[in-house]
Amino acid sequence: MRHLRTMSDLANEEIMALIVEAIEFQQGKQWTPEKQTFVANLFYESSTRTKCSFEVAERRLGLQVLPFEVSTSSVNKGESLYDTAKTLESLGVSALVVRHPEEEYFNQLHTIDAAIINGGDGCGNHPTQSLLDLMTIYQEFEHFEDLKITIIGDIRHSRVARSNAQVLERLGVKVRFVAPDEWKDNSYPKEAYITMDDAIQTSDVVMLLRIQHERHHSGKAGLDDYHEQYGMTIQREKEMKPNSIIMHPAPINRGVEIASELVECERSRIFKQMENGLYMRMAVLKRALTNNEGGKEHDNIIKEWEMA
Repeated sequence: MRHLRTMSDLANEEIMALIVEAIEFQQGKQWTPEKQTFVANLFYESSTRTKCSFEVAERRLGLQVLPFEVSTSSVNKGESLYDTAKTLESLGVSALVVRHPEEEYFNQLHTIDAAIINGGDGCGNHPTQSLLDLMTIYQEFEHFEDLKITIIGDIRHSRVARSNAQVLERLGVKVRFVAPDEWKDNSYPKEAYITMDDAIQTSDVVMLLRIQHERHHSGKAGLDDYHEQYGMTIQREKEMKPNSIIMHPAPINRGVEIASELVECERSRIFKQMENGLYMRMAVLKRALTNNEGGKEHDNIIKEWEMA
């Protein structure tokens, strides 16, 4: 069994193998475990897309999904995350999908033998979101090298931005950012931040981020002009490069990060990302539950990618 805590857990070759496997699942590939296998989804934060797509992925793979709701569990009695995970492991659960508000919560689970799949840790990491984004980009362009991708919005609080920036640069993408000063992540060099006009006119992928009201002490205050300054307006969409695309991890604040009319426009891949999330999570679950490193059937595709 293999954990997936951050994108650093994956070599580039493993990422490509997961993309290939996810596409095969999308095309109808079937796989089920050789024996009855239990998994549990521990979501300590709200979720629709991640939680539901993991549940559908688990059921499609023939896994037994153990019902677990934080609100009705012993978490309300003060049980720690470690004790909850250890309890489920003791009951025979083979994989735990965990979303938790604490950054790097998985460090306290290092002695758990069940596979830990990170469904999001605070403002830290969201590896399966990054993988489904990579799958979407690869299906669109069939390569990563020399693409220009700009991530726009709340960079400082975004686990999506952090996971994607890390791996996209590793794959040869030129990653840039646009953000209000108060939401910039200063761990990135100043020259990585560009203007909104430059982003719109030069990017192959414009990746919009949700404004995370729940992580801001000021709530929704001061966001009245966000759409005009940093949002994907109808006019900005018209100025984008030919064949460039719009992405967003969702949920979407319509009329804030993106005009409602553009959510399902020709350039938008927002709902495609959600569809890809199902198949990528199937691939991630299979990886967690087997010793298959991608399979010999993927070797030629991976070698072609390495030589490109």
